[in-house]
Amino acid sequence: MKLAIMQPYAFPYIGYFQLINATDKFVILDDVNFIMRGWINRNRILVNGKENLFSIPLKKISQNKLICDCELVEGNWKVKFLKTIEVSYKKAPFFKQCFEIISSILLSEELNLSKWLVFQINTICDYLEINTKIVESSRVYSNQHLKAQYKIIDICKRENARTYYNAIGGKLLYRISDFKNNNIELRFLNTLPGKYPQFNNEFIPFLSIIDVMMFNNKNEIQNLLNKFVLI
Repeated sequence: MKLAIMQPYAFPYIGYFQLINATDKFVILDDVNFIMRGWINRNRILVNGKENLFSIPLKKISQNKLICDCELVEGNWKVKFLKTIEVSYKKAPFFKQCFEIISSILLSEELNLSKWLVFQINTICDYLEINTKIVESSRVYSNQHLKAQYKIIDICKRENARTYYNAIGGKLLYRISDFKNNNIELRFLNTLPGKYPQFNNEFIPFLSIIDVMMFNNKNEIQNLLNKFVLI
């Protein structure tokens, strides 16, 4: 079985969904500490033709909190964010269907960060017809005493995974030999910058999946899901 494990990210880039699509099971690692200024509650979209970083506001956030214990701020930030998306992308070719999906996510009443991000990822996967099983680590494995790659290897062994896929950034974190000693093949997925028209602007790669969905139909996105190399 091929397995991937990643922290939940806010409207992640296409590479995140490539990992989900390329594996048999995807574990959302939500019983680890929140990372300040990371991608868990931030990402990038086009605003006025330029990349713009957005942040999902969280209550009393701290790197000492587990992701599954974090909560969204209540208020009208969701409506404001939807307005930003509408103004920025209303002339995009697939704005209507994409905006409906993003609205259903943003207007959810869920306040738990992890549950909201899982709902978000599942909703987008349903639209893209990605059928990989997705589970949360906090609900299944109870291995918070383990850290770093030892936690990952433990999950792989429990799932009888023979191959573990990680994003290319994991090359700095994981040792192939440690996985091999546990009869697990470690592979790194490197996303290629699949180009598509972004209005008449110079192409900016690796923006949020929101951007990908605004400019590509479902079949085109499914083709983009295969634009990667395994190392």
